[in-house]
Amino acid sequence: MYVFILCSTSNSMSSNINWNDTIKKEAEGINGEDFGEVQDVSNGFVLVQKGIINKERFLIPQDMTESYDGDTVRFRISEDELLAKYREGSNTTATTVQTQTTQDVGSSESETVETIPLTEERLQVSKDVQEQQTTITKEPVTETKTIEVPVTHEEVSIKRRQPTGDTSTSQEPITSREDIEIPLKSEEVDVTKTPYVKEEVVIKKKPVTETRQVTEEVTSERVNVADSNV
Repeated sequence: MYVFILCSTSNSMSSNINWNDTIKKEAEGINGEDFGEVQDVSNGFVLVQKGIINKERFLIPQDMTESYDGDTVRFRISEDELLAKYREGSNTTATTVQTQTTQDVGSSESETVETIPLTEERLQVSKDVQEQQTTITKEPVTETKTIEVPVTHEEVSIKRRQPTGDTSTSQEPITSREDIEIPLKSEEVDVTKTPYVKEEVVIKKKPVTETRQVTEEVTSERVNVADSNV
């Protein structure tokens, strides 16, 4: 924790600026360096924040302001000076504040202000993409199917009738049993199995957004003023 003691000082340029309008506006250095965004203006200092993930905060004296065009606040310092002298909480910044206070002590119209910054932890949430697998299984299913197939075969039928024409013959009657072979035709069923595409299964992936609560303890500072007899 550190304490700033300063008097409200500003040059003619900074006094002509509507500082309330500069909040959330861009900040630049003397060479056009990106100083980030103006967060607050109080007690003769401009608080700027640089970076999105790794955020850095700097306290720049208002009298270092060069111009403000309604969109960008430009300061008369380089990025090297910003990093070396004006980082929030640095010893150099505290020394600068004390020096300004010493220079303004003799002014009867000066106003002494003590600033005690209170810090608080802020939750930074990041998301990691994790890959998971879903298994889709194809398995054989056996079932019995019955189809009707017409088949044809030949059968023997015997019919007796009276002879027609001349009934004389030279053939002698048989003296023993004789078998006569008559060929008969019949159709047999031959079954073969041929695979074919019965249907298609379409698999789609789509993002589903859900809200999850993240709970974490954070630490902040507060000020307790002890009673004292002056």
